[in-house]
Amino acid sequence: MSDEWWFRDGDERVVWRGQPRLSAALGGVGAGVVVCALAIGAAVTVDPRIALGCAFGVGIAVWAVLRVRRTAYVLTTRALWLKRGVLGHTVRRVGLSKVQNTAYAQSATGSLFGYGTVTVDVAGGDDLRLRRVEDPRTLQEAIAERAGRSDGTVPGSTEQWQSVLGLLREIRTAVE
Repeated sequence: MSDEWWFRDGDERVVWRGQPRLSAALGGVGAGVVVCALAIGAAVTVDPRIALGCAFGVGIAVWAVLRVRRTAYVLTTRALWLKRGVLGHTVRRVGLSKVQNTAYAQSATGSLFGYGTVTVDVAGGDDLRLRRVEDPRTLQEAIAERAGRSDGTVPGSTEQWQSVLGLLREIRTAVE
């Protein structure tokens, strides 16, 4: 996979890269096969020229495969990148500071074969879904870790928080 579609910022480095499994195209490939079968069946029973409709079915299948193959994900030390598109392409960058929450889900087949979907909640809406990625749990943990939300610990030391508490008590006393 070429790195020409995203840019590095300073000392930024790639932590993970991937793309959806090819099985994500099965629905489109299946639809293309059905269209081909219907076109051939109609060509045999109605008019042989209808067999040209099979080209439409092949186009559906090829498009589905290309959509999956031209989707790429990159996690760096500073951002999460998504690229998709067949004829043109769309690139989206989400800085890790904008990540509010992460989750992953696996269907029964996903659990069996090791793939799933990672959902990234982004500040300001328009969340990201990284579909049919290998080992979604590890990816979700890597994103959460980079975004600073992996272990549920509170930032700062006990002394710093005691200082904040003392300051708040002083403010409360002054207000009352």
